[in-house]
Amino acid sequence: MQDDVRTDVWSAELEELLVRIGHRFGRVDLRRRMRAYVHGLLGPVGRKNSWQLAEHAGHRTPAGLQHLLSRACWDPDEIRDDLQEYVAEKLGDPAGVLIIDDTGFIKKGTVSAGVQRQYSGTAGRTENCQIGVFAAYATVRGRALVDRELYLPKSWTSDPDRCAQAKIPDERAFATKGDLAKAIIMRALASPLPIAWVTADSAYGQEWRLRRMLEEAGVGYVLAVPKSQHVHAVGRIDFAIAQAPDDAWERHSCGAGAKGPRVYDWAAARLPTIDDFDSDEPTHDRWVLARRSLARPDAIAYYLAYAPAGTPVAELVRIAGARWAIEEAFQAAKNECGLDQYEVRRYPGWYRHITLAMLAHAFLAAMAAAAGTERGAAETVPTPSRHSPWRKSGDSWQLAAPRRRTCGTPATR
Repeated sequence: MQDDVRTDVWSAELEELLVRIGHRFGRVDLRRRMRAYVHGLLGPVGRKNSWQLAEHAGHRTPAGLQHLLSRACWDPDEIRDDLQEYVAEKLGDPAGVLIIDDTGFIKKGTVSAGVQRQYSGTAGRTENCQIGVFAAYATVRGRALVDRELYLPKSWTSDPDRCAQAKIPDERAFATKGDLAKAIIMRALASPLPIAWVTADSAYGQEWRLRRMLEEAGVGYVLAVPKSQHVHAVGRIDFAIAQAPDDAWERHSCGAGAKGPRVYDWAAARLPTIDDFDSDEPTHDRWVLARRSLARPDAIAYYLAYAPAGTPVAELVRIAGARWAIEEAFQAAKNECGLDQYEVRRYPGWYRHITLAMLAHAFLAAMAAAAGTERGAAETVPTPSRHSPWRKSGDSWQLAAPRRRTCGTPATR
């Protein structure tokens, strides 16, 4: 009986979502095909390509679903906007975190839009693949993918004929993954999603323009950076962290993992105020942050952070740990909604399939949140810790800018 009730609730919620986006499809036949496609993405289909989705829907051939992805008249960006509004309603929280990352889609041949031999973090090696830059939105209520862009290498954007064959718009010029990330973030900040923080790995965190954009927007961030990252006034981040006294390191959990809390040693220090748009009493602080493995103390990850004044270190740790939510979202969207199981080759088809798969995954996330099964972020509770430019200021550490040596004057200690 409970299963019947749950099925009825899910069916009603899915119907409401499909009605919500239905007006984006101008004809009845397109709305029916869209419904069949989304139902198939959520259904028990072995491999969620057009052939098997058509069989699941009872269609004699996949022609109708292939037409939906390739030639039909509808704009996947409008569905993305509807998706963001839906996620804001179902998962939104004032402390929401936007997470940026990319994922690879292994492909054969040379004609799929954006494909080439390139490094894929998903595969952990160089592969013939497409790369998509994504944003996920995470709160204690759940997480869902909310935006996407296909990365086009210069081997594509410098070849107009190749782009034309893949139906890539003429106005689509080369953009780095960082550029795509900035565009995604700006759209998210303009959307109904309540966003307090942004986090990403070092491929994006090292982009100073991205960090500056977030600071000027007044949005907090905790962004991973490479160990060679230069920090104004204190030098390389790894050198600065190496000078941290023993009692600057505290043990925190940065969230729940598959095997329990993800516990590391963390060191954090506020940076001197240096920027010209800071007021006499700045509302935000900049931080350096480091995460050290308990099993391998030489394995250290580095972060730059920008946070409202008074933010505790435990909160910075929580945001750093939130980055794993997008990995979980990728895995769920691929395993459960066929995010990576498409066989389209052209640019419009990629955006259409990916957007509908994201919509299906957001529906599952909303249902999990409604059922109370989504795990919230684990509290970050420090345990007793274990003694440069590191100075204790109240209950936190601060990195003091070294005094400059002037000509003929000994350095002040």
